[in-house]
Amino acid sequence: MDNFQETTFRDRPSTFGKDGKRVWLFPKMPKGKLYNIRRIIAWTLLTFFYLAPFLKINGDPLIFLNFLQRKFVLFGTTFYPQDFHLLVLAIITLVVFIVLFTVIYGRVFCGWVCPQTVFMEFLYRPIEYLIDGNAEQQKELAAQDADAIKILKRILKHSIYMFISFFTIITFVSYVTGTDKLGEIINSWPQERFGLLMGVIAFTGVHYFVFGWFREQVCTVVCPYGRLQGVMLDVNTILVAYDYKRGEPRRNAELRRSEHGDCINCFNCVDVCPTGIDIRNGTQLECINCTSCIDACNSVMKRVKKPSGLIRFASEKSISEGKRVKFNARVIAYSAVLIALLTLMIYLFTVRGDVETSINRSPGTMFQEYGQDHYSNLYNLQMVNKTNSDVSIELKLLSPEGEILLMGDSLKTEKGEVANRNLLVVLKKETLKSSNSHLEIGIFENGIMIDKISTSFVGPNSLDGKK
Repeated sequence: MDNFQETTFRDRPSTFGKDGKRVWLFPKMPKGKLYNIRRIIAWTLLTFFYLAPFLKINGDPLIFLNFLQRKFVLFGTTFYPQDFHLLVLAIITLVVFIVLFTVIYGRVFCGWVCPQTVFMEFLYRPIEYLIDGNAEQQKELAAQDADAIKILKRILKHSIYMFISFFTIITFVSYVTGTDKLGEIINSWPQERFGLLMGVIAFTGVHYFVFGWFREQVCTVVCPYGRLQGVMLDVNTILVAYDYKRGEPRRNAELRRSEHGDCINCFNCVDVCPTGIDIRNGTQLECINCTSCIDACNSVMKRVKKPSGLIRFASEKSISEGKRVKFNARVIAYSAVLIALLTLMIYLFTVRGDVETSINRSPGTMFQEYGQDHYSNLYNLQMVNKTNSDVSIELKLLSPEGEILLMGDSLKTEKGEVANRNLLVVLKKETLKSSNSHLEIGIFENGIMIDKISTSFVGPNSLDGKK
């Protein structure tokens, strides 16, 4: 970037002044094609978030995260502690996905689907524009002395912020308790469940603090992903970038001489930035790739009859070489890995068994004689019904020849139920060749074997000496 007419090197975040105090930002409301796409995505995500607990499939919420009972429902599929390995694999896949995605496409997640950005830029900020006015009017309002109009606007705006924060936290609670249970909980306040009420109030305060005051500081100061961005990017990473070769040296809006670049130094890209940076100074830790500067610059280029794309999605290498960004072999390979990981996760979740059964010998028990010609072992059976309907199974001893005797109720479980039963496996003495024999038990549903379980059968030590 040696062609820069003027480069600003900063030793502090854009939201801190030389005296160390915070610089409050008043970004202009973006307009343009990319912003309209982001708005559609954001409102889709917000609508889904607020409605998901109320939408049900087969009687269960679309998303239900009951940490106390360790029951989780995602889009009609129920998960239990027995599916913990899938959760671990999903977390590993997510970490790999984030790293590879960032290496290829930069911090696009932050600007397009991150909850912090979605709530701030498409829920709280529009309310601020509606009540306090545009960026210039907000600056004037902040600078003026407190009068009746300013106080009224502040009360109205922050009251709406508090309501949204409270409603958002209540929505989070409904993901854990379910909407039916949530109604009972709210009706019991404050006489009952006082601790939960205090928790909701505390988290409402935190949510209000983040979006009413802390705002972009979350992205620049707190967020670990933003800090890690610097070590995951390289010259081939596709991100929001300023084409300094085409734009420099900058010129004033009044000048049209050919020796100047296309940038007219209008600062529109700076004015719309939600984190207060100048994208023309290169990639910076505050940049969340929200593309507001792209829309602002394209609108200016259109007015001055210059090609769009002075600020665009590009890599540092493509700009330095004066070429359009291309999907090279590395990008294609990493994208293939991402697709493979997602495909694997979808496959594992799809083939997950509807009924999970475990059979283990009862601890501390030995063999028992069962009549004159048989030995028996006592086993504990646990069956998890992961479906949304009642399930009945049958057990059959596949090898060796013998009999299974169920103690207690039948093997019928309601949806989501974890059934525990005891059973006896009875074998003829003449079939046992050692004190520890291998058993195979088949699990059948509607006459079809859905699983096969291996376990052991303990007999007398004297069998080890048989020939």
